[in-house]
Order: sequence, then C-alpha cells, then structure tokens
Amino acid sequence: MTEAGMPLQRAGELAGVPDEFQRLWTPHRMAYIEAGPEPLRDVCPFCAAPKRSDVDGLVVARGKTAYALLNLFPYNSGHLMVCPYRHIATYDQATADEVAEIGAITQTAMRVLREVSRCDGFNIGMNQGRVAGAGVDGHLHQHVVPRWATDANFFPIIAKTKALPQLLGEVREAVAAAWPGA
Repeated sequence: MTEAGMPLQRAGELAGVPDEFQRLWTPHRMAYIEAGPEPLRDVCPFCAAPKRSDVDGLVVARGKTAYALLNLFPYNSGHLMVCPYRHIATYDQATADEVAEIGAITQTAMRVLREVSRCDGFNIGMNQGRVAGAGVDGHLHQHVVPRWATDANFFPIIAKTKALPQLLGEVREAVAAAWPGA
C-alpha cells in the first residue's frame, strides 16, 4: 500500500502511455492557482500579513516598527522579507527607527537562517519601484534569501521552475521557533 492507501501497482498496469517527461509533483502550488492571476491587485500583502495570525500571514517575527515574513513566491527555501508596518514605497521614506529595526531584524534573520538551514551565504536587497523589479512596489520590503553552494540547478534556466525542498509551513515553523525570544 502507498501513503494514500492505494494498492501498489507496476507502472505497466496503470493507465497512460510513458513519455520522455519527468514529473515534479507540487500539490502545495494549488494555493497559487486558486488565488488567480493577480492575487496582489486589490490588497497590499505586506499590510494584510501582520493583521493575520503568524501562521496564516507567514510571519516569523514581529518588532515595533517592522516584521519578518516568508515570501509566498520564494527564490529558495527560507526566503524572508523584512517590512515596515507602515505602507511606504521607498527606503528614503522610512524613519530612523524603521531603518534601525529593519537592519536589526535582517541581522537576526541571517543568524536564524544560518542556524536552521545551514546556508552558505545570502542575497539581501530591495527592489524599489516596478521598473527596478519590485513585485509589490507600493510597500517597502527587503529580501533575505539564503543560498547554498549547491542550490543552483538547471530548472530555473531550462524550465523556469524552482525546486523547493520544504513547504512554506514547515519553514515558517522552524524559523519562528529558532527566532530569539520565541
């Protein structure tokens, strides 16, 4: 028997004709399909996330002026974003307190991700404005992307696909549990 309770069968006894394609089963991606082509059009996700529970908003840590959450569309497992609570578009609009807390949360995120995921390095940055590549250009956010020496493969280049070895919920739970003061 399989995990789903289906009897094990040999491939030759199943329906369908084998072809040259390999299958990458990702049932968790149904959340994106069900959200529709423009899930961010009507609501700022960075204003909405902190109003939800930490689990539902993918929030891993909350500060006074800023917070950290997992990216719903990650480049790698553990891809976090640090955002001010205030809806501001660019870094120069942030207060000194927001800048300081964004920096402190970013440093803590690096330490936690290094501990939890054993990453080798990070990409950290802000894309400000649609022309600069910001997917959500109305709300400032800084990306903290863990990287490993072996994380690159052919999927992104050939198939425009990222292989993510962990589900978002599992990553959020591990990062939130390892966050100081959690």
